[in-house]
Amino acid sequence: MKSMIIQITSGQGPEECCRVVAKVQEMILKQARQLNIQIEVLENIKGDLNGTLRSAVLLAKADDLSALHKEWHGSVLWIAQSPYRRFHKRKNWFVGVEISESREKLKWDPKAVTIETLRASGPGGQNVNKVETAVRATHQPSGLQVLVMDTRSQLQNKKLCLERLENKVLDWQTRQLTGQQQQQWQNHAALSRGNPVKTIRADLR
Repeated sequence: MKSMIIQITSGQGPEECCRVVAKVQEMILKQARQLNIQIEVLENIKGDLNGTLRSAVLLAKADDLSALHKEWHGSVLWIAQSPYRRFHKRKNWFVGVEISESREKLKWDPKAVTIETLRASGPGGQNVNKVETAVRATHQPSGLQVLVMDTRSQLQNKKLCLERLENKVLDWQTRQLTGQQQQQWQNHAALSRGNPVKTIRADLR
């Protein structure tokens, strides 16, 4: 099964562009499910107005992702009257959609993690401190840490610790990618907007 990251960004455009990000996300999610593609939202950064998104990051998985990639990768032009500025003349709103194989972007390497055991503290009486059941895991490349002392089993705490650290690291990597994509879209906005891969004419409400 293949997997890919889909990033949708307004490129710091106006709220109308942020509304387009939300609408494009809805369309991609709907299309993916119709194509039996597993898809989930990894991150949404909300805009200032209700129903708007400055950026979105999705993860898609399937044996064949070519149709989704071909239709959406590039800039998207949405033609509609502004739902926020009634007499605004502009009707062309652009967003960028960047698609890449997820294994090239989001990586979790357990070998990059340092594990430490230590005595748990807190409620539980004297038995809590007799053995080192708490576990702290540190992801060396990012410096992110997770400390777990949920149970009296060191093995169970280690499992929970690694799971939580993995989620934390992937979330951190996702935020890094989102920031990079926002900057790339902003830097190349003029070129991207001149050649949209997809044009949509629909109400933004």
